[in-house]
Amino acid sequence: MTTPEITIATPADRDTVVGSLVAAFTKDSVLRYLFPDEDTYPRYAAAFFGHLFDKRVHKETIWTVGRGASVAIWEPPSTGHGSPGSSLADDLPPDVWARVQAYDEAIHAVLPADPFWYLGVLGTHPRSAGRRWGRAVMSAGLRRAVADGLPAVLETSNPANVELYRRAGWEVVASMSEPLPTWIMRQPPR
Repeated sequence: MTTPEITIATPADRDTVVGSLVAAFTKDSVLRYLFPDEDTYPRYAAAFFGHLFDKRVHKETIWTVGRGASVAIWEPPSTGHGSPGSSLADDLPPDVWARVQAYDEAIHAVLPADPFWYLGVLGTHPRSAGRRWGRAVMSAGLRRAVADGLPAVLETSNPANVELYRRAGWEVVASMSEPLPTWIMRQPPR
């Protein structure tokens, strides 16, 4: 299999990245918990992913294949771990914003206290699925974590993803049952 070209996202990639992630997470348990309404999911998910993109694009920690067909949004250790900001609150109704905040607080309560690189989002547009591009963009961030001598951390609420991540070297280090069953996984520095 040919190794795909991995690039760091720029502001010009925003629409493609956001569109890919909205499409990739249509059936994701967390995104559907946060944005359960079919009619508003595309708009609210686009606001959510757009906010995450805008917070990280200038940190050069968003890796892509196909200029956004597959995306890994990483948060470096020195800046927190992806809490949604008040600007997102402006784009969501109060009840939806409250759900986003509550989920974020639940996740942060079980994340490790020591510094780590945080894989906040990993997704591939369904048209590009099956090419192993997700693993490629994930690996770019893992290389940064290794270079810094730090572990990498992610969370998943998809039980099938737990085994996929295990095969990629991740281990479960914590879990929570509310508001959704979620596993916190870590990859130690190599």
